Amino acid sequence: MAAVADYPEYSPQGMAATTGYVEANGLTFAYIEEGSGPLVLMLHGFPDTAHTWDDLRPRIAAKGYRAVSAFMRGYHPTGVSALDADQETLARDPLALISALGASEAVVIGHDWGASAAYGAAALEPDRVSKLITVAIPHPATLKPSPRKLWGARHFAAYKLPGAANRFARNNFEALPAICRRWSPTWRPPPEEFDAVRECFASPGSLDAAFGYYRKLWPLPSASLRARITVPTVVFAGLDDPVVEVSDYRRAARMFLGSYVIEEMPGGHFMHREHPGVFAERVLRHL
Repeated sequence: MAAVADYPEYSPQGMAATTGYVEANGLTFAYIEEGSGPLVLMLHGFPDTAHTWDDLRPRIAAKGYRAVSAFMRGYHPTGVSALDADQETLARDPLALISALGASEAVVIGHDWGASAAYGAAALEPDRVSKLITVAIPHPATLKPSPRKLWGARHFAAYKLPGAANRFARNNFEALPAICRRWSPTWRPPPEEFDAVRECFASPGSLDAAFGYYRKLWPLPSASLRARITVPTVVFAGLDDPVVEVSDYRRAARMFLGSYVIEEMPGGHFMHREHPGVFAERVLRHL
């Protein structure tokens, strides 16, 4: 069962948030929690942390839900595994978290790597995911390479190289805002927007663990990404995304046997932080 720490986290809406820890899928996961009711589990991507949901989490809690944003595998204060995270491990993490948090099912919201984990979880155990909401990532099994996509995703190769994590950390993680600008070119975040990520990656092992996701990445979809999804699904597509187009989300519809809704909204890869009010309104509509 969940163990809740005795210190609060900042909440933009003024609600009390707590940080807790659970054992799930062989690892100690940290999470931020607000509210009570049906579980909504939120999963972040790279380069990010559970704080990426600091605006959305209290809004969901205020609607009568237990809103939990987890720190993904390897991201401090979640534990670091001895092995790089592969897709099947990532897919089982949300399912294990749902059980560890004392729930039988949850709405699962995922961005970037969190979206990949969420797709896999919904395919593996659809009875545990009552609704699937993904952000900025069409179903990975349907993406077709093009010069534009290969150039936009060139970090996939660069992050596999020896020393990639150390290069990313240079000059106080100078590469952090740079990569976010590349993926969300219309976003102009203040410098403090990345404080939580810098703090996470300053913890020994966490940055290397985050790069381990890329080291383990394989171009062919593994089992959890080959299965069709029956869970009702909503995908958020950023109209200013320089890499992924709305047509990619339309093409991905073939992987879904249940309802499949595409929400087009302003913003790039980090649309949920670039336009938090619009994003939250759309998400709450689907809850």
